[in-house]
Parts: sequence; C-alpha cells; structure tokens
Amino acid sequence: MDSLGLSSAPVGEECAQLGSDGYYERARRECNAFIRQLRRQFGNEPVGARLVIKYNPHDFGGYYEVACKFDEDSQEAIEYAYNLEAHLPENWDEKAKVELMPRF
Repeated sequence: MDSLGLSSAPVGEECAQLGSDGYYERARRECNAFIRQLRRQFGNEPVGARLVIKYNPHDFGGYYEVACKFDEDSQEAIEYAYNLEAHLPENWDEKAKVELMPRF
C-alpha cells in the first residue's frame, strides 16, 4: 500500500504544536476528529483505502498526522486519496468542534 500524508487538522485551523505541553494527547485527539470529519465530508473510504493516524519520526521528536493508505492497483482508492488531498477542509465542522472542546 502507498500512503499520502494529509495533515493533522483542517488547513485554516491551529493545531497541536510539536514540543508543546500535552502535544501527543492533543495531536491524537485532533487527528481522530479530523478523520471523522473527512469521512463526514467525503464519505467512508472505498475498498483499498484507509484513513490512519501516522507517526512520523523527526529530529525534534515524532509528530502525528492523518494519512490515507491506498492500494496503488485500485483506481477508486487512488482517486479517493488524491481527492482528499486536493480538497482538505479549511475549518473544523460543528461536530469536530464539539469533539475537541476541553474536557473538565
């Protein structure tokens, strides 16, 4: 399977910053909310595609992002992945905003 890195949040939103307090917990929450938002906006992944949280090692510490893994032999899976990349949402939708509200 091939993989296409997307982002950890909508492109116009602030997201967890590597090195900040609570980064790993916040980043995973954001990635999970982002996956659910992408599914609401673009539909569930077709056979041969899967949205995942990907850990990427980096010199300053690893970071998380949402990626779309896809079967390079499936045209439908390829089109789904590249459509996501080309049309990433600008902002969190209302359901994601509720999911990301601070918990007390």
